[in-house]
Amino acid sequence: MKKPADFMKKAIDLSHEHMTAGHGGPFGAVIVKDGKIISEGWNQVLSTNDPTAHAEVQAIRKASQNLGCFDLSGAEIYTSCEPCPMCLAAIYWARLDKIYYANTRKDAADIDFDDDFIYQEVPKPIEQRKITMTQISHDEALKVFKAWTAKGDRTLY
Repeated sequence: MKKPADFMKKAIDLSHEHMTAGHGGPFGAVIVKDGKIISEGWNQVLSTNDPTAHAEVQAIRKASQNLGCFDLSGAEIYTSCEPCPMCLAAIYWARLDKIYYANTRKDAADIDFDDDFIYQEVPKPIEQRKITMTQISHDEALKVFKAWTAKGDRTLY
């Protein structure tokens, strides 16, 4: 039976392999369910020009495809670094049960992957955030939300 350290080794190996190949930063992740790896992910920001192509997000996308569902309850993620705010949110949305990580966010900041400014931005009131947010067309958009509420066959997630 594989141990957590075995799954973490795979995540770290993916981070090194794909960083060396130029796919993106030094980050790798695997998702495990019932003691088996169900998906692998690595940072592909540079190779895809997609700023959301972080290792954890890529692994979640593949796991959901492999299992044919968006709810990954019962699974856990092994990631070579503490998840950034985007990846952490994706992990919560995917309902993963546990996160194992190797490097810390401070370790990432020390090599110029510093997400601390995002952690600081999120709790600020909207009007104090660095990126301006302006609400428009609320009434029109709210009609769609009301239609969703009335939709008899909606799937909650």
